[in-house]
Amino acid sequence: MKNKIAIQMDDIKKIDYAYDSSFMIGLEGQKRNYELFYYHPNDLFLDEGVVKTNGFFIELYDQETNYFKFLSDKTEIRLEEFRFIFLRQDPPFNMHYITSTYLLDCLPKNTVVINNPTAVRNSAEKVLPFKFKEFMPPSIISQRVDDIKSFLTIHKDIITKPLYGNGGVGIHRSKEDYLEGIDNSSEYLEMPIMAQRYIPEISEGDRRIILFDGEYVGSVARIPSQGSIKANFHAGGSANKTGLVFRDQQIIETLGKELKKLDLFFVGIDIIGDYLTEINVTSPTGIKQINKLNNVKLEQVFWDKLEAKYKIV
Repeated sequence: MKNKIAIQMDDIKKIDYAYDSSFMIGLEGQKRNYELFYYHPNDLFLDEGVVKTNGFFIELYDQETNYFKFLSDKTEIRLEEFRFIFLRQDPPFNMHYITSTYLLDCLPKNTVVINNPTAVRNSAEKVLPFKFKEFMPPSIISQRVDDIKSFLTIHKDIITKPLYGNGGVGIHRSKEDYLEGIDNSSEYLEMPIMAQRYIPEISEGDRRIILFDGEYVGSVARIPSQGSIKANFHAGGSANKTGLVFRDQQIIETLGKELKKLDLFFVGIDIIGDYLTEINVTSPTGIKQINKLNNVKLEQVFWDKLEAKYKIV
């Protein structure tokens, strides 16, 4: 009998084949004789204490078009029937996202959720780095415009970004005495934002470093397009080969131990120059680019480590 895995993710018809790590994980699981089930987070529900969803059994194909096929009609199913569930939808990290982690927490312990939903809920990607502030650039999180203005006055050149955004959306660079992308006359912002001192090395790109179960497995440099401050692949950044430089090894050793304790199995950390900027725990990308640049198959490493950890033979 096949083991079954479920992938909770955004609309499978709209994934970016060129960058999507969830696809690679599912495809490798399929090669290892796992039966794949896909569902959208909107279809997750709790019925008399039983976590259920409606979704589709699927088959994946390693090709740019027609990369999946539904093998069933939309089916209601109990998630406790699955060996692994991959929590892979993209931010925004809002109450909708948080609610899905509460529901997944209700599963029995023999159904493993990657990443651990409690840890995901407690590890906001731009807040978690403050636990390792010795590696961060000067940073602030606030909803008060005056706080961000004061931070700009001190540091002269800053980056602001939405606290719960992703993909480079809403990132602005501000200099001197005016906050870009913000109503400077308002007292409070609609949502808190993060501000960080501008790191000039961003012109050379940031480094997306992938950790599986707290261990380094690969990295890729993300280079902004000409004149941009955004290195994210979704924002037009390009991929270059890179190894570990500056303080990367020290950062990895410190973070890896803590991430493993938190049961955050698949994590992407972002470093610019010498500074840690984000710890991505929801739906990190980068596997495809690292594979292509280094002639490796990180999806195989992922499954090797996962099956060894949970003694799947």
